[in-house]
Amino acid sequence: MSHPTVYHIPACPFCQRLDILLTLKGRRDEIDFQVIDITRPRPDWLLQKTRGTTALPVLETADGHIIKESLVILQYLEDIYPERPVAQRDPYRRAVENMLTRMDGEFFSLGYGWLMNQDSARREVLREGMLKQYAQLDDFLREHAPVGPFLFGEFGWAETVFTPFFQRFWLLEYYENFELPGDDRYARVRKWIDACVAHPAAQQVAREEVVKLYYDYAKGAGNGALLPGRKQSSFAFEPDWRGRPWPPKDKYRHSASDLELGL
Repeated sequence: MSHPTVYHIPACPFCQRLDILLTLKGRRDEIDFQVIDITRPRPDWLLQKTRGTTALPVLETADGHIIKESLVILQYLEDIYPERPVAQRDPYRRAVENMLTRMDGEFFSLGYGWLMNQDSARREVLREGMLKQYAQLDDFLREHAPVGPFLFGEFGWAETVFTPFFQRFWLLEYYENFELPGDDRYARVRKWIDACVAHPAAQQVAREEVVKLYYDYAKGAGNGALLPGRKQSSFAFEPDWRGRPWPPKDKYRHSASDLELGL
């Protein structure tokens, strides 16, 4: 191979991180992105490369080495394309950046947990859990970047890590009627989110695309799994999401058929 190859899933937030970083660097065309169909078992040739693991993205270097985990791949890309640094170079600023990005795990775990929840009685507890996560981000930003909108002067490493999940949590707005309260407790993080999702380097997905593709996640079936009575995953490539109807918003009292979803 003359260029590194990334094996990825369309609309996957972990994969989108790589796309954003490369776009910021002006290097997007120097990586060969190969799409893997999440609705089918991983092909044997890919499992041989990954030694049996199925998580994506995976990067194969130009000389055939395999690198896994999105944050590890991000750092590799940052290192091989040092021009237009995205990560901070000052040691203290890099430490601040890393402290913020270390907060991503619980943030997206709680968000996805709520998205996939099927017990309507737990909605308020899950809502409060997400509000706590946003409040923690708000507090961090007020301490380290009170003016903003970004952590430092421009869209950078922390924004690359978090923005795909800000966009995926459009799903919580749609399926759970969740929105940040309008009071000052969330004003700083709201400013950050708005700037992140509007940035030109982060336009790989549309709200409509996310809502339609992730319907099965909202019903508790992730990673291309089929729900009872269904023959196609909402992550199917065909028909294209643009031609499908919007899914029903009430995920607790109704399970849409393939026909209702335009599949």
